[in-house]
Amino acid sequence: MRAVRLAVLLLSAPLTLALAGSASAADGITVVNEGGIRDRWMLAPGVPLAVPQYPPQFARRHDTVCIGVGYLLKPDGTTSDFALLKGWTSAGNTEPESGYWQAFAESAGDALKQWRFQPRPEIAQAKPVYTVATFVFGGQPAQHRSKCAVPNLIARLRELKAARDRRTAAGDVLDDLDLNAVDARGTDVAGTRTYP
Repeated sequence: MRAVRLAVLLLSAPLTLALAGSASAADGITVVNEGGIRDRWMLAPGVPLAVPQYPPQFARRHDTVCIGVGYLLKPDGTTSDFALLKGWTSAGNTEPESGYWQAFAESAGDALKQWRFQPRPEIAQAKPVYTVATFVFGGQPAQHRSKCAVPNLIARLRELKAARDRRTAAGDVLDDLDLNAVDARGTDVAGTRTYP
């Protein structure tokens, strides 16, 4: 079993969140943990929560996959700005094929696009909120959900932002390096593998 650290994989336009010391900022978007929207939002009548489908291109692997996908709930009740925030696979130490995580994230995004909410009757004016949903593909959801749940969304977004900033800073330095160079032992320096 293998946990995977992932950078934010945006499936649509980038989203800028105000990550102040609290869960919201005066001119930012409120950030709430999974399930935290229930005090202000409810499902629109007659709209079920669509469930993502297992990506057919990876069905032969029979992996159990769990992902946490962030999304923006807009004032009109629609969802957008889907981002893969956390993932886990039962693939063990085997590195998944190219496009693996993106396929699962896109499937979750396709389901999330169908979700519709409406403000609770006591809410005078709906405001956007950023939250997260956890999906399990294959296996028993109750057993695997905790492997990719995001219990503190603000902390996770800060982690991902810091990791992105480190990669961006490292990227500037790496752009200046000759990655085709050979070290003193004759080893190809470019053979080093990095992960998002």
